[in-house]
Amino acid sequence: MSTVLPELVSYLEGLPEPHILFDRQYRILAANAAYRRQFSPLASVIGRTCYEVSHHFSVPCDQAGESCPLARSRESGQRERVLHLHHTPHGESYVNIELVPLRDANGEQAYFIEKMEPLRVAQGQSAAQGLIGRSMPFQRMLELVSRVGPSQASVLLLGESGTGKELMAQAVHEASLRAANALVVVDCASLPETLFESELFGHERGAFTGANTSKPGLVEAASGGTLFLDEVGDIPLSMQVKLLRLLESGTYRRVGSTELRRTDVRVVSATHRDLKSMVADGRFREDLYYRLSTFPIALPALRDRAEDIPLLAVALLARVAPHRRITLTASALAVLQAHAFPGNVRELRNVLERAALLADGVHIEPVHVQSALGTDASAIVRRAADNTSTKVLPGFPGDASLRSLERAALQAQLEAHRGSRAELARKLGISERSLYRKLRAIEQEPPG
Repeated sequence: MSTVLPELVSYLEGLPEPHILFDRQYRILAANAAYRRQFSPLASVIGRTCYEVSHHFSVPCDQAGESCPLARSRESGQRERVLHLHHTPHGESYVNIELVPLRDANGEQAYFIEKMEPLRVAQGQSAAQGLIGRSMPFQRMLELVSRVGPSQASVLLLGESGTGKELMAQAVHEASLRAANALVVVDCASLPETLFESELFGHERGAFTGANTSKPGLVEAASGGTLFLDEVGDIPLSMQVKLLRLLESGTYRRVGSTELRRTDVRVVSATHRDLKSMVADGRFREDLYYRLSTFPIALPALRDRAEDIPLLAVALLARVAPHRRITLTASALAVLQAHAFPGNVRELRNVLERAALLADGVHIEPVHVQSALGTDASAIVRRAADNTSTKVLPGFPGDASLRSLERAALQAQLEAHRGSRAELARKLGISERSLYRKLRAIEQEPPG
C-alpha cells in the first residue's frame, strides 16, 4: 500500500469535493485542496484524528454517542453514509459523509477515504433561513432528506400542523438535482373542487364560463422541478385518478383539451391526516397512496425536540423583530420549553412575536411569555418551576391572573433562596433593577 499511497494522494487532490484519507487509528494522512478550503484554511489537519478535527471529541464518534462511519464500515465491510454536525471556520454545519474502505494485500481494511458534502438546507445553529436544529429527532429526519433528495422518488411528509412541512419540501427540492428549477406549491386545502383540475393542469380558451384565454397549470409551471402538494389528503376523490395518471405516466390534459401533454416533475406531498385510515374508509385511493408514499418522512413535533427551542427562538426573534436586539431571559426560555406547543413551530413563532411586542426593553421575561401563551398560565408556571428546580406552586385556580401567578412564583423563589438578591436576579434571568421593582410592588400591595 505504501507504494500506492502517493498516487492515491495525488488523485484525491484533484477531486472537486472535500476528501480526507485516514488510517485504522483515525489519523488523517491526507486532505485535498477542497477540504482545506472549506474546513481547515488556516491550519493543517495531517496527523490529527478525524473525530478531534470534525467534532472536537477526545474519543471516536461511536464512543461519544454519534454514528461512526468507520465503525460501521468495519462491521459491514463496505462503504457507509452518515450525516454529522462538523466544526467549520464558520461554526457547526451539517455534512453528508460517504466513507469508502481500502484494503491491503491481505484483504484487510487498512485505509479509509471520506468524502464530505455540506448540507446547506439545514443549520445546527441559529440562522436567518433554512431548517434549524440539533436534536436527535431532527437529525434523523435530516438524514432521510439527505438520502432521498438526490433521487427521483416521490416523498410524503407526515406530521402535525405547524411542523414545517413546506420548509422540508423546500429542503428536499434544494437537495435534489432539480434545485436550479422551480419548486411549485399547491395548497390542496384551499382549492375548491370546481377549480382544482384547472389550477393543476391548466385550461383552454372556452373550456368553461370565464375562460377567455388559455392558461397553463401548476403542473406545467413545475416542469423540470418539484411539485409540492400540500395537504394532499384534501384532494377531491374525483381528482385523485387524474393525479395518479400524472404520477405514473407523466402525462395530463388541460381542461377543455384532448391533447395529451407531457411533463417532468418530481412530486413531494404533505399531510397531517392519517391517509391509511382514509384509504380504509374509501376517502383516498389506495393506489395513489402507495404512489405518493414511496419515501415517507415523519416530521417530529416540537415537544419531541424541545432542546431545539433555544436555537429556534433566537432565529425566530430575528425574523419577527428584525430591528430590535431582543433576547429571552433564561427563565423565560424555561417557560417556553415547558409548554407543549400543540401548534408546533408556527405557534412558537406567534408566541415570540406577541412576547416581543409586550416587552418594552431588550429582554423578554417570563411574564411576557406567559401573557403571550395566554391560556392555562398556572400550569405553565408550575411546569417552568419544575424545569428550573424551583418550588412548585400548589393549588392555583385556572382563572388566576398572570400578575398573581408571577407574584406567587417570585415569593416561592424568595422563600427557597438563601443567597443575595443579585444572585437571585441572575438565577431568574432578570436584572437586579427589575427584581427590586417587582419586590417593591409586592411590598406595596395590601395584605389578603
